Amino acid sequence: MKLIKSKKLPVCFFLSGLLFVSCISSPKVDPGVHKEELDYTQEDVRKKEIERINLLMQTSPVEALWRSVLLDDKEEISIVSKRVKDYLTASLEQKDYLELYYGFKSLENSGFQNLAEEVISKKELENLFFNQIPGASIKKSNTKIDNLTKCISGTVTIWVDLGIKVQSGMGFANRVIGSGFFIDERGYIITNHHVISDVVDPKYEGYGKVYIKLYGDEDTRIPAKVVGWDNIHDLALLKTEIKPPYVFSLGSSSDLKAGDKIYAIGSPLGLESTLTSGVVSSTNRKLFTTGSVLQIDAAVNSGNSGGPCIDINGNVQAIVFAGIQQYQGLNFAIPVEYLKQELAILYYGGLREVPWIGAYGHTYKVGKKNSGIELQYFAPGSPVSRAGLKRGDIITALDGIPVSSIEQVQSILRTFVSGTIVKLDYTDSENKKRDCLVYLTSRPKYPGYTFYQNDSIENSFIPLYGISLIPSSTLNSRTYMITDVIKGSIADESGFSENDPVTVGRIQFSDDKSMIYSEFTVKRRKKGYLDVSMGIPANLDSPYYF
Repeated sequence: MKLIKSKKLPVCFFLSGLLFVSCISSPKVDPGVHKEELDYTQEDVRKKEIERINLLMQTSPVEALWRSVLLDDKEEISIVSKRVKDYLTASLEQKDYLELYYGFKSLENSGFQNLAEEVISKKELENLFFNQIPGASIKKSNTKIDNLTKCISGTVTIWVDLGIKVQSGMGFANRVIGSGFFIDERGYIITNHHVISDVVDPKYEGYGKVYIKLYGDEDTRIPAKVVGWDNIHDLALLKTEIKPPYVFSLGSSSDLKAGDKIYAIGSPLGLESTLTSGVVSSTNRKLFTTGSVLQIDAAVNSGNSGGPCIDINGNVQAIVFAGIQQYQGLNFAIPVEYLKQELAILYYGGLREVPWIGAYGHTYKVGKKNSGIELQYFAPGSPVSRAGLKRGDIITALDGIPVSSIEQVQSILRTFVSGTIVKLDYTDSENKKRDCLVYLTSRPKYPGYTFYQNDSIENSFIPLYGISLIPSSTLNSRTYMITDVIKGSIADESGFSENDPVTVGRIQFSDDKSMIYSEFTVKRRKKGYLDVSMGIPANLDSPYYF
């Protein structure tokens, strides 16, 4: 997963479809060839896979273990599982507790917990892993705070100095101002990724330093270090070598509902330690591709990013991350649950790569009840493809935790890192309950582009447009028949229906590969089979990719 561009401008990504025509790249991009599943009954396939596993043992022993389990080769499984044990031993000696923790879970999920506990007991591992996590020892407060000034003293102004910027022959100070708040007595601070994005962007070659300013001291700039960052959920963990005047407790946003009172603290336009109040406008805005965010009407402006939203008891319920300047009162905040789920990963440092299993699907309902996730597409060679799942299978649990909606799957994935083996439970087309192991890989920046590049048009258009196609002509390879339209998809909203003949014309991508634009000529059955031509843009990331 690569870094995204800073979000210093007002939020406008949900308008990107309207702006797409201005950034289409001219060359047509042809799709890749569909990759067939491996057939382990063929001896040459098994032999090549064993060679691959032996190579992976040196660089990625956990993936090698997963592949050996799929291969069902007892000799390879025995060799690789012992190699993973050696890997855990080395991680323990090096005090790399993140690798140790998720390597242990991978062995455990693969049925080798006893082997893992020869290195370290599960209880001792959990103590080592969670003991140093910032904010772990600060309990939620149930006492109403009489003076909110206490909370204000626990917030800071984030000052990112990017040196001098030259424009039109003139030089001026180039800086980014944001907000943050203390969560630990050792000086750990939470803010947004987009506030400090330039400093951690490997493509940025300029000067960059991060400082903080404390409440009541506008003149002193205190150096801060970026510890870990997540560009998908717009979070970052900083560290400064001072004792904070106040430390926040991490509360909960799970019980928030529209109309609940909240308070926001930050430095709008550089005005340090500003407190505003408002209500929660909505708890389910799909501005993130891996979860919903809160909409709030508390006044926030540029500079508020990274500041806390708190309740009357001073508990952090969310982190301010965006507002739309031209629309007063239309502001957004990240639920604190997202931070709590991945705080340990941020603490152990560096870029937090969000994991996934290379799939696309929607919540499956029986009547009005959510009953799992219907697997509607998976990328060739993806973890679910290799594990043997089929289109139409219903995922019912992940890592032993029952799931009834796509949001629950995304929530579980937030607690993991890529490179981990987890158990997946599902119900197949014959209504038989099954389970398998999947290996979590890193979610691409724009998964839809990966789907298109590695699959045929008729397959990749399932996740991209919600339309299932089959070729209908031997003379024109771009002529298809629609076999299925996913309800609520772009194709559904565009009026497509089953059995409509369609020809796919020009396909183009935006320069950053975040959007696709496709031209269709369709004979819509509902319109008397009249020819209709249209160009349809689509985002190449979606909450339904997991």
